[in-house]
Amino acid sequence: MKRVTIYTDGACAGNPGPGGWAALLVCGERRREISGYEPSTTNNRMELRAALEALRTLRTRCEVDLHTDSQYLRNGMTTWLEKWQRNGWRTAGRRPVKNADLWQQLTAAAQAHVVRWHWLRGHEGHQENERCDQLANEAIRGGLATR
Repeated sequence: MKRVTIYTDGACAGNPGPGGWAALLVCGERRREISGYEPSTTNNRMELRAALEALRTLRTRCEVDLHTDSQYLRNGMTTWLEKWQRNGWRTAGRRPVKNADLWQQLTAAAQAHVVRWHWLRGHEGHQENERCDQLANEAIRGGLATR
């Protein structure tokens, strides 16, 4: 099974507002950058979208180390997900889980691989995380320029 390291980030100009997501995938010596734009979204949705699109990029089952600066994303996938599913996508307070559509898609995409979720502090000079932040913000600027 291939080992892939993924770094992700999401950004939003306002929350909600125009948003961008980005991921950097590393497999051996190969590196691939992907990013995208949404005209009206939230930062949390962009964090989820970055991980989802990165996992969708993988063509075969892989062993993945996914690094994010979003505790929302990491905690959701490692701590909250099982309870949400058991509760019919409701929180402990019986409210609908926010962004359930993306959580469900991300869950399906992650199940195709062996994924380890890692949190890293954002904006602390981590080269790959900083690159993802740059790409996500460029996606916002590019999206706004074409509107």
